[in-house]
Amino acid sequence: MSHHLPDTRIPAPCIINTGIIVNKLDMRRLLADLGRVHYIYTQEGQLQSEGDGDVMEVFANPQRSTLVANQALYLNVHSFDYLELKQSPQQETYFDLMQESMCLRLIPLSTPLQERRERNLNVSAIEAMMEQVLSARWDAEIDDDTSESF
Repeated sequence: MSHHLPDTRIPAPCIINTGIIVNKLDMRRLLADLGRVHYIYTQEGQLQSEGDGDVMEVFANPQRSTLVANQALYLNVHSFDYLELKQSPQQETYFDLMQESMCLRLIPLSTPLQERRERNLNVSAIEAMMEQVLSARWDAEIDDDTSESF
């Protein structure tokens, strides 16, 4: 006698501004859009550290650490059991990365749209600078070529 469970599919969760995320890929996707943040690190409800920093990297590797130093955050989603999305009274979303009695709260200081614009501006500025450097180099090469003909 065999017992088969009906083939029912449970839809994937839909989380809007608040909720708990346990899937490491989902955690990574959410955190990857962060740029500048205010972080608050607590253990057993006691403040251990806080400051502002830039999220430099978000990764998933069970053998590497989450690092916060020198205003830079390198976040390993395997350092945390889950991520809890919450909203402030001003309706601003923040992220609590939880692991046992430890919480690393990340409060975004910019939006993903602002971060993309800034990255695009930085790329545009670098491209313009490179264009100027190449143009100056070509001008110098042309000047060298014309001075040798005299």
